[in-house]
Amino acid sequence: MSSKYINFEGIKFPWLSSIKSLSFSKDEFVVKNNDVIVVTYPKSGSNWVIEIISLIYCKGDTTWVQSVPPWDRFPWIETEVGQKLFFKESSGKNEVNGPRFYSSHLPIQLFPKSYFHSKAKIIYVMRNPRDVVVSFYYFTRMAKFYEHIESFSELLEMFSQGNVPFGSWFDHIRGWLSLKDNENFLILTYEELLHDMLRNVDKICHFLGTKLKEEEINLVIKNVSFSIMKERKMANYSTALDCFMDHSQGSMLRKGIAGDWKNHFTVAQSEDFDNLFQERMAGLDQKLFPWEQC
Repeated sequence: MSSKYINFEGIKFPWLSSIKSLSFSKDEFVVKNNDVIVVTYPKSGSNWVIEIISLIYCKGDTTWVQSVPPWDRFPWIETEVGQKLFFKESSGKNEVNGPRFYSSHLPIQLFPKSYFHSKAKIIYVMRNPRDVVVSFYYFTRMAKFYEHIESFSELLEMFSQGNVPFGSWFDHIRGWLSLKDNENFLILTYEELLHDMLRNVDKICHFLGTKLKEEEINLVIKNVSFSIMKERKMANYSTALDCFMDHSQGSMLRKGIAGDWKNHFTVAQSEDFDNLFQERMAGLDQKLFPWEQC
C-alpha cells in the first residue's frame, strides 16, 4: 500500500484523512435535521453540484461562489482539514438561521451513523464509471494526496477490483442506492445534468424546498456552465495550495463532457468492463444508470 494512503476498515483513504478523522466522522459526528450533504464517489461531479446548490441558496447571486472556495462552502467531513473548517464555519449556526452544508466521498457503511436517525438531506451524484476512472487517472497527476499510476490499463484494473481510494465504485453505488426510495435522498447523474440542467435545477430546488424566480434560475444555470466555472478561480481549484495540488499538471476542470472514456478504453477493455458492470449491478433498475441506455 502506498505511503500516501491509510487503511480504515479495509478501504484506502488519501492522507487528507486519518484514522482519527474517519473514526470521528463515523461514530461521533452529529448530523442535524437541517443539514444538506453532497455525497459522491470521487470524480463524479461533486464540485459541479456544490456550485449549483450554492447558487440556488444565493438565488443566482455569485458573490459567495466567487469569494469562497467549494471546500470551504461544503467541507469534506472525513478529512482532518474538512472537520476543522466545518466546525469553524458552523459554530454558532443553528437550524433556525439556515442549513449546514458539507460533502463526503464515504461509502455508506462509514458514513456518520447519526444521519440514519435524522431528516438531513443527501444529494447523491453518480457518473458513468468509465468516465470516472478516466477523470481519476488525470486527477492523480495533479492531486498530491493520490498516488499517480502511469499506466491507464493498470489503473483500470485497480479500479475494477476496487483497489483504489474510497474502495469499490460498485460497492459505493449499491450501498447508497439502498436509500433511493427515502424522501430525504435525491439521486442525480452527471449525464442528466449535462443533458437538461433546467430540469435538474428544478428538481434540486423542489428537494430542498427552495423556490426561485425564473430569472434566478437562469442565473444559476448560466453560472454553472463549464466555460464559466473553468475561469472562476474559486471553482477551478487554481487557489488550492501547492502542497495539495500540482497545477503544472493540468486543470481541475478538464473537459466537462460525457463519453471521454471512448478515447481511452480499448475494445477489449470496454467489453470486459461491460461484463463486470452487468455482473456487479445485477438486480438494480437499469433506468438508474442513464449512460447504459445510450
